[in-house]
Amino acid sequence: MGNFLIGAREQVTSIIAPFFEKHPLVASSLSRLSLMIFTFLCMSVIIFFVIDLPEGDFATAKIAELQSLGQTVDPQMIEILRETYGLDKPLLVRYWDWFSGILTGDLGMSLSTQEPVWDTIKTRLPVTLLLMSGVLIFMFATAIPIGIYSALRPYSFGDYVGTIIGFLGMATPNFVIAIIAILIGYEHFGVVITGLNSDEYLGQPMSWGKFWDSFQRSWVFILVLGTAGMATIIRKVRANLMEEINKPYVTTARAKGLSELELTMKYPVRLALIPVAATIGWKLPMLLGADIIVSQVMNMPTLGTLMLQALEKQDMVLAGDILLIMGGLTIIGTLLSDILLRFIDPRIRAGI
Repeated sequence: MGNFLIGAREQVTSIIAPFFEKHPLVASSLSRLSLMIFTFLCMSVIIFFVIDLPEGDFATAKIAELQSLGQTVDPQMIEILRETYGLDKPLLVRYWDWFSGILTGDLGMSLSTQEPVWDTIKTRLPVTLLLMSGVLIFMFATAIPIGIYSALRPYSFGDYVGTIIGFLGMATPNFVIAIIAILIGYEHFGVVITGLNSDEYLGQPMSWGKFWDSFQRSWVFILVLGTAGMATIIRKVRANLMEEINKPYVTTARAKGLSELELTMKYPVRLALIPVAATIGWKLPMLLGADIIVSQVMNMPTLGTLMLQALEKQDMVLAGDILLIMGGLTIIGTLLSDILLRFIDPRIRAGI
């Protein structure tokens, strides 16, 4: 039997190996897909076990909430609640019940609202993704030109302005910038910039007026979150580009008659953007992490505030699903980084 299995494996390998050698892109894609699935599985295990680490559970949190309201609680009620919500089961059983439901498309029931988790997050997920997309676009579209200008005009007035903006964005917490923006808007312009919609559009179906109102009120949120991320990108682009433009190949290309603009954009800028493109994978979850506090301050209906509420109530089903979505965004961001790197750097496409 053993010889048969070994022979079968060698036969399959002899068939598959030549195909993968002729189609390296397919082999790379399958390898990356399997790695993504394995990473997602490991991520789910870590998320569930970390959420379960704090002392107590949803039942004890619920009892404490009732006691804070002055209600007398029977000690046996804790055990009844734990049995009702399935919290009396072993940890591995609870993990498998949760993760197997996710594999079938069922995100489970929220312990705090007793509603399907998908119904709870589906209204906030599009808003969160749109706002985060706006933050990323603003961040890269603003920081990359500033970094290029600073590298080509080092120690100029514009370079100093960009450096100051970068250091302020890096040194100042996002929530502090949010509070300052709220105070300036109210004190000097008489405008309340918290919330995604004005009072007249609350509870109303989506319309052009409501969309435009949301756009007008969301740009401050995008500016606040994008400022800190800009700082890192500006510094990376500036440092990498200044290193590239002093290399011998740039001098050779300039001697061959290439214009300064063509020379800069064709070679040094593309190479300087490689480390920046590689950061997209961890920018997405980082933005969602920063979004938790800023969304709370600015009263934005994003997944960040929802996760904070779930953690406060120890609703591990809702919190776990949101964290798993953040983990999925990390994996998607890493994939986008790989695609951009293959587009920017010909050496990666050639497999060098």
